Amino acid sequence: MSFLGQRIYLTDLFSHGLQRMELCRTLGVDVTKSIIIRSGFAKGWLIAERLKRQMPDAWAEARNGKLGPLLCSMYGFGEVLSSKRRDGIKEKPLVETYFIGLYEAEQHLRLSGISDEVVCWEQIGFASGYVSNVEGRTVYFIEDECKARGDDYCHLRGNYLEEWGDEITPFLPFYGNISNESVECQLYDALKWDESLPKSMQDRINYTLKLGNPEEGYPVSSSYAMQALLDMAANVAKVPTSVLVTGESGVGKEKLVKFIHDNSPRKNKPFIAINCGALAENLLENELFGHAKGAYTGADSTHIGLIESANGGTLFLDEVGELSPQMQVKLLRVLQEKELRKIGDNKTIKVDIRVLSATNKNLEHAVELGEFRQDLYYRLKVIELVIPPLRERREDILPLCRYFLNCFNQSHGKEYTGFSHKTADLLLS
Repeated sequence: MSFLGQRIYLTDLFSHGLQRMELCRTLGVDVTKSIIIRSGFAKGWLIAERLKRQMPDAWAEARNGKLGPLLCSMYGFGEVLSSKRRDGIKEKPLVETYFIGLYEAEQHLRLSGISDEVVCWEQIGFASGYVSNVEGRTVYFIEDECKARGDDYCHLRGNYLEEWGDEITPFLPFYGNISNESVECQLYDALKWDESLPKSMQDRINYTLKLGNPEEGYPVSSSYAMQALLDMAANVAKVPTSVLVTGESGVGKEKLVKFIHDNSPRKNKPFIAINCGALAENLLENELFGHAKGAYTGADSTHIGLIESANGGTLFLDEVGELSPQMQVKLLRVLQEKELRKIGDNKTIKVDIRVLSATNKNLEHAVELGEFRQDLYYRLKVIELVIPPLRERREDILPLCRYFLNCFNQSHGKEYTGFSHKTADLLLS
């Protein structure tokens, strides 16, 4: 297994916590704290250096403060609730971050209960080394609120070493004069042995960074349930089979359908969508199939329908459960014979379309009631993808909120970087 081009191994957090507890018993708390902070500093600096060398596109986001929170999440430290960057000189501190779920606080509570002091030592070391490399100057972080101490959140602040006041004094012995320059001297030669970063990892990190751009912001997800669904959708996209996307109203069915199209071999072909419940039956038939010139009064010219317009590409039938029995029969023929006939025309047209459909209705129950044709149901539901509601994937709440916050920042010319603690609590509740 590898991450950022380096071989890695997995360990569970409980074992990690036991190891740290044993170090404290053997070496003492202060020595252990210093070792962990200093090694965290080296680790953060080294990761930043590898990103700088191997992933210049991702590195360009580092000074904007987007990459650090992403790395904390990917490495499993915890979730960044909000993060602010300032100049560190006139406006202090340089970086101020609130975390939820930092693993060091979690393990301390599990193994030792409430602490008298802050305990996220590796996190403050890691943040210090990473930001030191990004800034090209030595930066030290302190933690002044910690979940392990009974606080609501873990609160970290970082600034240039020379810009700190007396607040940094109690932490200085644990840093032991480690600096941007000393770590660079110590580790620089080791970097020449690094392997190239696998392209799959480059693509994944660069893709995740695009979430800050509303034009490229799907999917926004941290939950296992959605990641599993998206992996399935990406695989399904490669084959031409019909897909039925189901889920409650508002879960993002059309977004997932577009994701399938955009990752399919038809991505450069038309994507045509129609809401089957928004039009009366005669209008829907005209929209889907088109009509020949003179088919009815007022049909002064031939009209190409949406099915024909989607030829070679994808036709998306939203709210497909609202189709009338007559329209179900006509759509079934298109799927079976791969041809259509315009209203008022006596000749058929061959079409090559992939049909993706979505509904918030229980079509299986509708089949049992005789409201939906069983043969059409099985034609549409070759593969079914069910999108879970947000209440079943709470890990996605804050990432989605941050995504929408960024959308509103761009549309309203604002620069809000996160949410207050009370706001986040309300959203999560």
